[in-house]
Amino acid sequence: MTWCVLKGEKIFVWKNIMHAATSGFLLLFIANGTVTWSEQTLPSAMVAIILSCPPIWIVLLDGKNWAINFKNKWTITGLIIGFTGVLLLFGEQVSGIFSTGGGQSQLPWMLLLIIGTLGFAAGSLYFKYNLTSGSAPVNTAWQMIAAGVVFIPASFFHREYNNFHFQNIPVNSWMALIYLVIFGSIAAFSAYVWLLKVRPAAQVSTYAYVNPVIAVILGVVFANEHISLIQLAGLFVILASVLLINLAKHRKERLIKLNELDLVD
Repeated sequence: MTWCVLKGEKIFVWKNIMHAATSGFLLLFIANGTVTWSEQTLPSAMVAIILSCPPIWIVLLDGKNWAINFKNKWTITGLIIGFTGVLLLFGEQVSGIFSTGGGQSQLPWMLLLIIGTLGFAAGSLYFKYNLTSGSAPVNTAWQMIAAGVVFIPASFFHREYNNFHFQNIPVNSWMALIYLVIFGSIAAFSAYVWLLKVRPAAQVSTYAYVNPVIAVILGVVFANEHISLIQLAGLFVILASVLLINLAKHRKERLIKLNELDLVD
């Protein structure tokens, strides 16, 4: 927000603030809040699978583009293949959880996380179809401020401050926080908000399939984690699904441009 002020952008436009606050509440408080809460109980593999649902929810909730999305066989096929790839990627871990009987006790948290993914899809579509004159950095700043304000009373209600002491926070945690502020919020979330303005929501949402791929690769490179043949197959399946979805959009745009050139000629 400070950067936007220095650039001379309009910050206090009430309509922009309200729209950004509403989408921020859905995207960051409902979606990210349920993830943060659920991850204290659910294994990361199960969280990763459930968090791959937003692309499917967006297609189902995006009523304005039903005629386009449901007629596009490549988009639908890509979404189904992508979700299948995520199941392959983490299926072994999840099957191990249920085989030990831990899945039943985690069902309420799984349902909560599904609600969070619905919130993310709803927030994405709300923002896309209620575009304002504000720039992506301004909108992003208001979204994060609005969600942060709501998180404060929620954390008091959850009694998280009872055992919270600044002096007990290790350096590694501060470094992780700084990393997430720069790369997670300022870079990644701002990029997502900007892409929603210029690209179809179904296409932008495919990031949810790519995230697990990056997580697994980083685990192999930096943490010496083992990757099985099934997981490797899942990686390729996910990447193929994203390629299918993006190729479909690319071909459509190319045909439109060719038709426009023909009309000009």
